[in-house]
Amino acid sequence: MTSRRAFLSAAAVAAAAAALRPLPVFAASPVPRESALATRAIPSSGERIPIIGMGTSGSFEVDAAGREPLEEVLRRFVAGGASVIDTSPNYSNAEDVLGDLLAELGLRDRIFLATKLAADDRPAGEAQFAQSLKRLRTDKVELLAVHNLRDWRNQLTLARDLKEQGKTRYIGLTHYQDSAHHELARIMAAEKPDFIQINYSVGAPNAERALLPLARDLGVAVMINRAFDDGRLFSRVADRPLPGWAAEAGVTSWAQMFLKFTTGHPAVTVVIPATGKPDRQSDNLKAGLGRDLTEAERAELVTMFA
Repeated sequence: MTSRRAFLSAAAVAAAAAALRPLPVFAASPVPRESALATRAIPSSGERIPIIGMGTSGSFEVDAAGREPLEEVLRRFVAGGASVIDTSPNYSNAEDVLGDLLAELGLRDRIFLATKLAADDRPAGEAQFAQSLKRLRTDKVELLAVHNLRDWRNQLTLARDLKEQGKTRYIGLTHYQDSAHHELARIMAAEKPDFIQINYSVGAPNAERALLPLARDLGVAVMINRAFDDGRLFSRVADRPLPGWAAEAGVTSWAQMFLKFTTGHPAVTVVIPATGKPDRQSDNLKAGLGRDLTEAERAELVTMFA
């Protein structure tokens, strides 16, 4: 983690002047094609979303003093062309913090907002979702997923009902461990949700075996969590240089490399790295620019981190 901070420090100084401008910097303006954040289609609708999103676990679970840097994180996120933000009522006060900041910055209509149902029966799920809307300061979300398959039958039925009511556009299922992939694949095949959210990284590529190909065959969008393996990948690279072909791929940091690995799989729709640091937000977004990694480059990375 230290090496990444050192690598980014110089770039952060240069980025700060532009990124710290007032909110009008978000205003729509012509963007050269080669510098636009890449998008992928949600199979069930064809709607396109940027491939780099943001998670809120840990990073948005802050007290009042911790909110200030998150304002800049959100500014850079939207200014960079991103929109997908994932949260959950299970992430302590993350929904409150996110909802407050989106309202204060006037950004709600720029965000593809995803939250979850994490309850043990239908009445609890209904009450929880009503509270999530209140905490997020909105009347609907774009994606509502069943958190870690918890009470999935009741909660998925509830999510479908809420979709019919216009309270969400998409429904999904999530998990964060390899051990759940088999069960998730079974449920996904039977229920065909709009989205799944799963763990996938260069250090934990098991989703490639069956889950990602199945999602592609079924037309299910895939949101990726734990792309940095909870930060452990950075400790593995330490001061290790990037591969010689990194510049050709438009990669200037290991964070970008790890994110490009995940989005390099054709079944992946969006990856949601969490950060509370503005400079890291700027760096993460660069992973959505330029070309995808080739199969040979991705294979070399898998070998490197096996």
